Order: sequence, then C-alpha cells, then structure tokens
Amino acid sequence: MMHKVTLSIAGKDLVLETGRIAKQANGSVFAQYAGSAVIATVCSSSETVEGLDYVPLTVEYNEKYYAAGKIPGGFIKRESRPKDKEILVSRLIDRPMRPLFNKSFGREIQLIPTTLSTDQVNPPDILAIIASSAAVHISDIPFNGPVAGVRVCQVDGALVVNPTYEQIEKSTLEIVVAGTKDGITMVEGGAKEVSEELMIEALDKAHAMICDFCDLQEKLRELAGIPKLPLNELNAALENGEAIRSAAYPKLEKVCFLPTKQERYDGIKAVMKEFEDQYAEPLSADDKQKKLFYALFEDMQYEILRTSILNNGKRVDGRGLEDIRNITCETNILQRTHGSALFTRGETQALVVTTLGTVFDEQIYDDIEGDKRENFMLHYNFPPYSVGEVGRMGTGRREIGHGNLAQRSLKAMVPSKDDFPYTVRVVSEIMESNGSSSMASVCGGTLSMLHAGVPMKKPVAGIAMGLITEGKAGPGGRFAVLSDILGEEDHLGDMDFKVAGTADGITGFQMDIKIAGVSSEIMRKALDQAKRGRLHILSIMNQCIDKPAEAISEYAPKIVTLRIDIDKIGALIGPGGKNIKALCEQYSVRINTEDDGTVTIFGKNTKDAEDAKIAVMGVASDPEVGRIYEGVVKRIMDFGAFVEILPGKEGLVHISKLSRQRIALVTDVLKEGQQIPVKLTEIDKMGRFNLSYIDAIDPNGAEPEKENRGVRRDERPRNNNNQRRS
Repeated sequence: MMHKVTLSIAGKDLVLETGRIAKQANGSVFAQYAGSAVIATVCSSSETVEGLDYVPLTVEYNEKYYAAGKIPGGFIKRESRPKDKEILVSRLIDRPMRPLFNKSFGREIQLIPTTLSTDQVNPPDILAIIASSAAVHISDIPFNGPVAGVRVCQVDGALVVNPTYEQIEKSTLEIVVAGTKDGITMVEGGAKEVSEELMIEALDKAHAMICDFCDLQEKLRELAGIPKLPLNELNAALENGEAIRSAAYPKLEKVCFLPTKQERYDGIKAVMKEFEDQYAEPLSADDKQKKLFYALFEDMQYEILRTSILNNGKRVDGRGLEDIRNITCETNILQRTHGSALFTRGETQALVVTTLGTVFDEQIYDDIEGDKRENFMLHYNFPPYSVGEVGRMGTGRREIGHGNLAQRSLKAMVPSKDDFPYTVRVVSEIMESNGSSSMASVCGGTLSMLHAGVPMKKPVAGIAMGLITEGKAGPGGRFAVLSDILGEEDHLGDMDFKVAGTADGITGFQMDIKIAGVSSEIMRKALDQAKRGRLHILSIMNQCIDKPAEAISEYAPKIVTLRIDIDKIGALIGPGGKNIKALCEQYSVRINTEDDGTVTIFGKNTKDAEDAKIAVMGVASDPEVGRIYEGVVKRIMDFGAFVEILPGKEGLVHISKLSRQRIALVTDVLKEGQQIPVKLTEIDKMGRFNLSYIDAIDPNGAEPEKENRGVRRDERPRNNNNQRRS
C-alpha cells in the first residue's frame, strides 16, 4: 500500500512516499521537491555477527545523468565509478546516521540514495539525506533516528534555508547541517570570513527546520513503519573481568600518558599482551572471550582519558585544554616545484606543494548540475606510512573528504582569475598523522601558495577541536572543549570540530558529533576557543612568510593578459585558426581568447610571452605609419620582398629600400623565412603597405638616395594580386 506525507517549504511541497517503488528493500522512500526527485533504499544482510565493534554501513549516493536530461560525456556513455561529488554527498549522509545505528545489530547495512530527477534549481543532496533517513526509519532495521539535513546560506545579508543553486553561488556562507530533534550532529560548509555569531545564528535556524523534517518522517513511520528486528547482543561475560580490570587499570593509567603516540601505543600493547598471556587459556577457548577482552581495554582507555580531562584538565600528552602543540613552518623545501612548505604540528606533518598552470589545466566538471570549470584545486594524500602502517595506496573517501574541506577553507582567499590568471593546484602529502591532518593541509597550503607567489587575500589557518562530556551535554552536565586534538582524543571523544579561517573570520567548517547533540553553550565555547587557537597558529605562520613571493618560480609558466576590441578577435584567430596558430608557433606560446576580448598568453619564459603580447597587440590594432614591426619575409621577387608584419598583413620592401648602397639582387640581402625589422613608411590609396628595411635607414632616419635604387619605381607591378590588403 502506498503512503505519502507532505510538508510545504517556500511555496513548494516536499513529498515523502513509500509503497510504490522498490518494495523488496527493507525500506524505500521516494522523495520529491519541485523538479528534483530521489529514491533512497536500505537493505540489511540476513547473517549476523556477534561482538562487532563497528557499524558495517555503506552509503552509495549516485546521480543519473538522465535526471538532468543529459548523456554522459566522453567515450563511455554510461555512469561509471563514483564522482567526487557523489562521494562527498555519501559522506554527508553517512556521518550523521552512523552513530545512530547499534553495533550489536551485527548485520551489514547498505543505503543507496539515487537522484532520478533534477530541475538544476534545487540541489538534490538535502533531499537525499532526508529520504535516506526516512527509508531506514520506516524499515525493520534498528535506528535511533530520524535525522534530517538542511542547507543554510547567507545571501545579501539574510539567512536562507534550502537555497537554490543561484543563491548558493551568491552566498557569503554555505553550510549543510544535519541532526535529530535533540540537537545537531553534523555540520559542513564554507564561508567568506563570517563571524562566530553568524555561524551560531545559522545553526539555530537550521535546527528549527531539521525538527520539522524529523516530524514529517515520524508521520510516515506511523503510516508505513514495520517492527524493528532484534539486536544481536553479546550476552557472555568476560571471565576474570574484574580481576583483569583491577590489575590492568593502574598500569594503563601510566602508559596512556607517555609523551609520544608511538610510546603510548607500544605501552598499551605491552599491557594487553601481559594480561593476554596471563589469561591465555580462557581467552583462547572462545572467540567471544577475546572480543570481550579487547572491549574491556577499550573501555578502560576511554574512562582514563575522559576522567583525566574532566577532573584534572590533563590530556594524554600532558597539555592543558587550550594548549596547542609545538608548531614549525618551513618554505622552499623543494627546488624545482613552484612553491613548497612543510607544516609540522606535534606529530602531524604535511608537505604541501603548489603548482601553477594555465587555463588549459583547469578542472572540468561534467555532472547533472551543468558543466563548470575550476581554476583552484587541492588534493590530499594520506599514505599508510604517515601512521607507521602497511596498507594500500590510493584515493579513497577519506582523501576526497579531507581534501574538499581544505580546498573549501582556502578557496575564499585565493585570488580571482582576473587578478591572478593562473590555475593553482595544491597537493598535501601527509608525512605524519596524529590529529587533524586536514587542518595541517590548510596551514601548509597557505604557506606553499605564498611561497609560490600566489597573491592570497589573507593567510588561512585551521584547528581541530574536541569535546568530552559527562552525563547530559550542556546545562546540568560537565564538559570540556579541547584545542588541537590528538588522534586518541578524536577516537575516544564526543566531537571532532574543525574550524579554518583568517584573522577576521571563518572560511571552512566541519563538525561531527558522536552524541545526540550539543547545546548552544558548547557551540559558543568551542567557536570562541577555536578562534583563539586559530590566531595563535596564524601568528606562527606569519613569522615564516606573511606575504606572497615577489616573483613566481622561474620554472612556472609565464602568463600575460591583455584586452583587445571584441571585433578584432576574428582577425586574431584568423580563418580556421590560422593566424593564432602561427603566432603560437612563432613565439612558442599558447594563446587563449575569451568572448569579452580577454586574451591570455602562456609562455615558457617571460621573453616569449612578452614578444607574443606585442604581436597580439599589433594584430588587434591597425598598422601605423612610422611604426617598426618585426616581420617575416614571405616571398622574394626581382623588385623586392613581401614581408608579413602582422598575421595576414603583408607589405612590400622595394629593392631600393633594402640598403643604402646599390644592390643587384634581393637575395643578396634577404632570404625567405628571415625575420627582419621593417618600418611602415606609407599606406597607399589602395591600402597597400610600403615598408623599409631598418638596416637601410641611417641613424638620422634618412632613406636610401633615389640614384642608388636598383629598379625604377615604374617597374613595380601596378596590380599585384599576391599582395594582401589590410
């Protein structure tokens, strides 16, 4: 039976429907808003695994090109591997939902939201978050939801909920917020130096709409929900559990506070090995006993870390709550790259390299939102050696997500194409990791771009914040906000909260919360503390480099930009691109033209680019009498030589204008293909150009005497069909 619920938003209905499509899934919801539609399905496996210490959830958001009435570009005309955008939306769905599944359910869960229709006005990603939650909520899979997502933008000074693509493009703040009725659980977005106060206001506005979306899902569950499947709790108790705990706890307390990550890891491993050997017989008898043993040690570490922070304000590496690890910044690490920097914060280190390219290096996106180009890219790599492990190399969801956060944080401060006509690619290679390598990428990215000579509007730094709570988070419960968190504090804490920005405001923002939600009090304290940390990091970065290098690398392409009259673009390009190709070959450059008359020249060195600029300006302007041109000898005749002074524009250098002395043959002075300086001396009534070879003009400007001319003036053909006119 089909069931449907609706909610009116900005004059349009959000519709959630179930019972008509994909009925064999554990749960399916078809969601529509205006011209956008998403079907979300969820299935769980039939087999259960006891004692899982994680939720085996996969989210596979995908977009169909037919949704926008498009056929995929390229040779393969079907959707293939996930695009970066699809992976990023999958993460938006996964992160707020994952903490709400119970590990003891013990079954694989697969969630597949698919965009079936898009009006290219209303983004379908928010619809996918809502439909995904609704599909799980009405299914038989245990879930502590529902959750909902909403996008908030600041457009023309006002906060707009669920904006259109056009409004997003004009916004100074764009965040996607997800959460439950109890509070916010995920935030991700970027901004153009907004204040902490505006961020809080946007979050409050988002949560009000989230509550409405959750109520809509509750209504659908009342109509179509089915009973939930049972959990697969691990009922067995750990033999000798109390004895192990009482003996191991004080030993763990010592090793959990050793100075470095590796020392702590080795110390904890040694304590576990000691008790694993001591109780080898009961542990080897049953797999469940081993799982319970490892879970006990995880619980003890969790308790030790959190108790120390809440009771003593002491963290595992000995820092106070607001202390930031030691930071070092270096530039000019690599000699042949265009810009490089090494940013180290404690045991987290990023080697960040900037490469400058041309317009031909821009990233081209072909997706259902429409084709677009991007001239700033940031790619993040997290090799296994960064955490001292053996693993597979490749680009996974982590790399794409962290890279996107760093790129979004820096993008607002990267100069526009008009101010800096280069394509900028930043690559962050994580050399070591123990907490917030994405924020290290932001800091290293700033240093690297400044070293490359990119005129950033302002330096950007980032910091990761953490949260430890006791009981109810907020009023009535203790909590501690941590600055510059370690990997252990991220793993065992309640929040991972990354904030990037300049000295004047926030540019990037990401928050994941593992508890039901956080109060406004916690959010305000976290943002205020993050600002102090960000300013501290910026002050250290500025001591290393605080302004762009005066000149870009000698190994970077040289770019020259100029504007010509729009009606001269055709003359520059020439028939079939003949003229522009000739210029590119002559000066070893690449030339790009825009419809507005902007011409960009890309050369391997400054001389080639500047010479090509002069030539382009010559083409774009009418030839001037008295001006000197660098011409190319095209044809040699008995009476002189035809010289091309501009693409498609030739003039005659009469034999009498080739030398101050009498010459018998033109070939005594010139040969075809030779480049010579010539002066335009006359444009006759028929529009023909008369030229003089510069070597034939004496320093005082006098031309050769008439008596020295080798051929009489009247011997020049009166109608030369081979001579081109302007």
